[in-house]
Amino acid sequence: QVQLVESGGGLVQAGGSLTLSCEASGRFFSFNVMGWYRQAPGKQRELVATITSAGTTVYADSIKGRFTISRDGAGNTVYLQMSSLKPEDTATYFCKGYYTAYNDGPNFPSWGQGTQVTVSS
Repeated sequence: QVQLVESGGGLVQAGGSLTLSCEASGRFFSFNVMGWYRQAPGKQRELVATITSAGTTVYADSIKGRFTISRDGAGNTVYLQMSSLKPEDTATYFCKGYYTAYNDGPNFPSWGQGTQVTVSS
């Protein structure tokens, strides 16, 4: 079983910074795409940023220039550095990754349980 565990959420004032981490554990061969999504109360879950195993990144327009996604050398931990935070960034942030169980195997999705980020004005 594969698990993704997020950490690093919390309460921060507008203009502040936070870094989220998401670590994969369990039985898997490798992770391909990993990313962050967020869901604010009453809203749909939305993409924040993704990063491939080759380091290619995609960012939502709303956070470009303020957030940076990265991965560790082993590729099993993904980070989201958030700066210049705004109240509208308040949401539960979820980690998602696509993993393979063996080399050249099919990709399976896995979600973390989420970590709360609250930005006060």
